[in-house]
Parts: sequence; C-alpha cells; structure tokens
Amino acid sequence: MNLRESTLNVLQFRKTDLIPLEPGYGRKSTIERWQKEGLPKNLNGSITEYAYRQAGGTLEWPKPERATFHLNERMIPQFEEKILEIKEDSIVVRDWKGNICEIGKEFSPEYLRNAIDFVTRRWIKCPVESREDWEDMKCRYNPDETSRIVIPTEEDFAILRRREYFFGFHFSGPFWQLREWLGFEKLCTMFYDDPILIGEMLDFWNYYVATLLRRAIEKIVPDYVYISEDMAYKCFSMISPEMTRKYLLPVWKNWGEIIRNAEIPIYAIDSDGFIGELIPIWIDAGINVCEPIEVAAGNDICAFRKKFGKNMAYRGGVDKREIAKGGNFIEKEIERIRPVIDDGGFIPSCDHGVPADVSWSNFVHYTKVLAKVTGWM
Repeated sequence: MNLRESTLNVLQFRKTDLIPLEPGYGRKSTIERWQKEGLPKNLNGSITEYAYRQAGGTLEWPKPERATFHLNERMIPQFEEKILEIKEDSIVVRDWKGNICEIGKEFSPEYLRNAIDFVTRRWIKCPVESREDWEDMKCRYNPDETSRIVIPTEEDFAILRRREYFFGFHFSGPFWQLREWLGFEKLCTMFYDDPILIGEMLDFWNYYVATLLRRAIEKIVPDYVYISEDMAYKCFSMISPEMTRKYLLPVWKNWGEIIRNAEIPIYAIDSDGFIGELIPIWIDAGINVCEPIEVAAGNDICAFRKKFGKNMAYRGGVDKREIAKGGNFIEKEIERIRPVIDDGGFIPSCDHGVPADVSWSNFVHYTKVLAKVTGWM
C-alpha cells in the first residue's frame, strides 16, 4: 500500500496497513537547534525519515515520484517588499501583501512571505482601508490569469495521473483572506459597521476561488482541497458561531459542492485555537478533515470523537508541550490520544509547527513512540 492509499484510507475511516508517520516539522530556529544536537546539516532525505532511522525504524521509507503542479492564488502583481524604517531593535517593513508591520531586527520581509520561522509582528497598516483600496485590490486577483495554473511538462502530468503520494490544492479561506486585506480588528468590526462591503468581499473571494478550483480540476482531479482559515482564540472562535454560519458557511458550502461533484474525497480545513464551536459548522459545509487540534487551546480530540463521531477526521492533536518535556511525558501523551488513533480517521502529529524548545533527542524519542502506534515499528 503506497502513501496516497494509506492517507486516503485513514482519513476516510478505512483499514490500512500503516498510518502515515508524520511527527511534524520544525522551522528555522528549531532545525538550527537540532543541527547543534545531532541532525546532519546536509541531510540526504527528510528529517522525519532520519529521525525514524535514529529511533530504530527499519521499514522502507516511501519516496514516490513527484511532479510539479503550479497553482497560484496569490495577488498579481504583488506589492514590492521593502524595509521602511530601521529602529534600535526592530525594523518596519512592507510585505508582499501590502501590510506594513514591525518585526524583530533578526528577520527580513522574506520571513513574512515563506513562514521561515515563528515571527512576532506588530501590525501598523493593512492594504485595504477604503473602497478605493478594495477596487485596486480586486484587480490583483484575476482568476483567469493563465500563469496561475501550470503543469510544466507532459511527464509531470503523467506522474500526477499515476501518483503514489497524497496530492491536492490549497486555498485561503474567506475569513483568512479578508483578514489579510483588512486586518483582524477592522474585519471583526466591519461585520457590524459595513456588512454590505463585507458581503461584497466574501462574494468576490467565493467566486475567485471557485473559478480557480474549477480550472485546476480540469487539469487534474486531486485527492484533497485544503483551506487555511485561522479563526479561533484559545477558548472561542473569533466571530460567533451564528455569524460564522451567516457569512462564511455559504462560501464553504459552495466550494464543497464543487469538490463533491468532482468526487474529490478530502475537503480539509486548518484553524489554530479552540475549534469546538466550529466543527459542527464545518461538517455542515461538507468539510471532513480538520487540523491541527491544538491541545493548549482546549481542544480534546477524544471528546471531539465522542461528540462528532466519524463525521470529522483529524490531523495533528499531539501536545507540543509534552514533546518538549520528553521521556514519559511523550508516552503519556500518545497514550492519551491512542483511542482515536485506534478508532481511525486520525493521523497524529505535532499540534502546530514543532517549536525550538523541543530537543533533537526528544524529537527522535517522540518519533519512536509515534512509530509504534502507527505500525512503523
């Protein structure tokens, strides 16, 4: 059974020989620590595979032939990235999206483009502050732009058709995208102060993504469509469930109908924070997988399984804080989520990017414990 088959089987509650081994991934600061503690700098293969081998794993590692598929939902043209001001301990920059923000002096605008590392920032100005700004912004999102969807070669196309890896399309969700344009505070107040403009923006993004999605499906039918939609605090969603149903559910439903009609099996969504209020709405939208199930935000994957049954599958759910503690804390954490692993519909992984307080030795040990419960050891 290849990686594609095992992933699809798990997320659809079907039996599988192996659950994909996905302990999680570190960003720049985490990897730099690991390299000081034993991870080779010039690694031949993935960090996950190396950790698995260091943990004593011997099974053949999946290395399917992969193809290039270019799907670009980002604005065209983008804003010029600039350093606008240099302060004693920070810099003020404009990123590619048109945001002006203040970040630490050790970073650059590139860090905001590619999520190279965990970067705290202070927002100063967002790109849409008026209707005039909005009209300009719309012009940057032409779904019919030919360069947005490209399969480079016939060989790539052939690989995609016979693929043995889990392949899909990624889009920004409606809440995520409007926050990128307006900023978080203004977005939330505009639901009350200017619902007409909010409605126009949502309709535009609904149409834009739907058009891109249809264009992409004409090229190749994927295994999944994945929506980024960070919209929850530690204890609650950022807007009420009632408001979510009124404004966002119609967008998710429309995309879900396109996905179902194309017989794409997985419709997935990502949101940090506590998502217990949002899962029933996502189920109504046709979404059937969510992540990362952050434990520190109060998410209890065992409770979610009891409440929502097999209407929702999950990825993530392993408390990063327990990984950092190491030793028996890791065993206890995996044992806590073991009932959901055994029940299916769950690929366990770190409940966000692996932070730099996780040592290399603890990551290897965690990978070993995870490998045992997913069938890899």
